[in-house]
Amino acid sequence: MKIVTPTLRYFVCIAILFTAINSVTAQSGDDAAKEIIVKALTLYQQQRYSEAVPYMAMLVEAAPDAAEIRFAYAVSLLGKSKQITNPDEAKQLSAKALEQFVKAKKLGQKGAEIDTFIGLLSGKAVASSDGREYSSNKEANRSMVEAENYFAQSKYDDAIKRYEKALASDPTIYRAALGGGDAFTAKGDWANAEKWYQRAIAIDPNRETGYRYSGTPLMKQQKYDLARERYIEALITEPYNDMSRRGIGQWAQVTGAKLGDPSIPIPEVTFDLRGNAIATSASGPWLAYIKTREAWKKERFAKSFPKEAAYRHSLREEAEALRAVISAAAEQKTTDPQLQMLAKMDADGVLEAFILMAVADEGIAADHPDFLKNYRSKLRQYVADYVISK
Repeated sequence: MKIVTPTLRYFVCIAILFTAINSVTAQSGDDAAKEIIVKALTLYQQQRYSEAVPYMAMLVEAAPDAAEIRFAYAVSLLGKSKQITNPDEAKQLSAKALEQFVKAKKLGQKGAEIDTFIGLLSGKAVASSDGREYSSNKEANRSMVEAENYFAQSKYDDAIKRYEKALASDPTIYRAALGGGDAFTAKGDWANAEKWYQRAIAIDPNRETGYRYSGTPLMKQQKYDLARERYIEALITEPYNDMSRRGIGQWAQVTGAKLGDPSIPIPEVTFDLRGNAIATSASGPWLAYIKTREAWKKERFAKSFPKEAAYRHSLREEAEALRAVISAAAEQKTTDPQLQMLAKMDADGVLEAFILMAVADEGIAADHPDFLKNYRSKLRQYVADYVISK
């Protein structure tokens, strides 16, 4: 179940921060209060709900009339209920979450999200957890609404039956397959959770969620190598999604691995109205980079992408510019370790993958879907060999 949207979570957290600072520090007047606020905010943003609950409880106690804080506390309680395997405790937490959602609404918290949560936890049917229909198939949509309601009440067996029924009516419902995986995960049935997450991945292999969610049962079983592969797939599938990066980041925290793209000091390039590169601090082999980028801006892009109306910084342009640097560095016999790293990535066939994963801007990111479709293995190789280290 999708606990709260990233956009909503961001604004809620900001509200918590400002409201809580005024309320808590006014009472305590010391740095300990600020530490509580920061801790609650950080854990909440990271969806570490079980850990966030006690800190959120402190904020609610300090500022009982702050609707935003109480809403976040309710979300944390609900999130914790989905992260534990004891069904009785999960039901108690869900009931407490419902109580806090109702109080938050009375205090003035507005929005479709809180009505959805109250509806789900009280057993009242709602259209869907995000306000949209799950499927154009009415029978499938009805089954999904029932499944989500059962899931919210921790009635996992009933939820699984409805998710299965929904998929029978409409095999393309990604959320149904994810929901089944989530339900089996909550039950501690790792084998069936894996099967359901694989169903989600089969429905849409170009969404990161199925890969990332499937890593959770593997982590609980301490199958860290297998989990690593799932988190890599999530990351390369949606590299510009904070959630996919958060998944592999949590894996790294548990395993002690270090994450980081190679640091290459690529100069920023801007152009004047004629397409000439504006002077930068680039020197040595990097002058070749500037020259290549300028050529692309003036004429190469229009010839290479005749169907695109306006220039954009493309993957092909960046790769060609960096290869020009590599060639210039070789000719000048440069021993700069960063340029040697650049050459090594090119020799290993992952230069484009590095560009997409580490230095992409909006223009380059537009080329990611096609590259993922045709060269997924290169993205995977780059992350495994160059991003992850012990």
